Amino acid sequence: MTKPYRIITVCTGNICRSPMAEFILANAARDAGLDVEVDSAGTTQWEIGNPLDSRAADVLSRHGIPTTAHTARHFNTAWFAERELILALDTDHFDALLALAPTPEAAAKVRMLRSFDPAVAHVGSQAQGIYDPWFGDDHDFEVSWALISAAVPGILAYVTANGAARGTDRG
Repeated sequence: MTKPYRIITVCTGNICRSPMAEFILANAARDAGLDVEVDSAGTTQWEIGNPLDSRAADVLSRHGIPTTAHTARHFNTAWFAERELILALDTDHFDALLALAPTPEAAAKVRMLRSFDPAVAHVGSQAQGIYDPWFGDDHDFEVSWALISAAVPGILAYVTANGAARGTDRG
């Protein structure tokens, strides 16, 4: 039996962007029959223990993405060793994760989520961020949905090419 390919998505507080990316990506991997585990965390401790923002949950629901209970948590540096891919949702998360990386090998696991979106893959990380929808309204959460979703096919192709096995049970 193979180990699942492990991905973590990371934003500021772990109540909006990173859990949205977690649920979107986990759903897509499951639909593709890939043995991938996805979770999420925040770079700050501001929201620890809080649930998924209701606006994020509403957007996911409108797009048919099932969610489970979510509790915000802070990124743990031990996870560099436990994850194959660490996806930053914005440039400040990317920079924070690189600063936390204990080795060059760990730092190499950190990527901007949108670096997998063909529309912006060719630009630098500074132009690949997803702004924080928390300060906005439903439209801002829909924008986050669209930007995250555009990167998902590229992420799935990458993880398939880099060791994600196809599962036998798509249930």
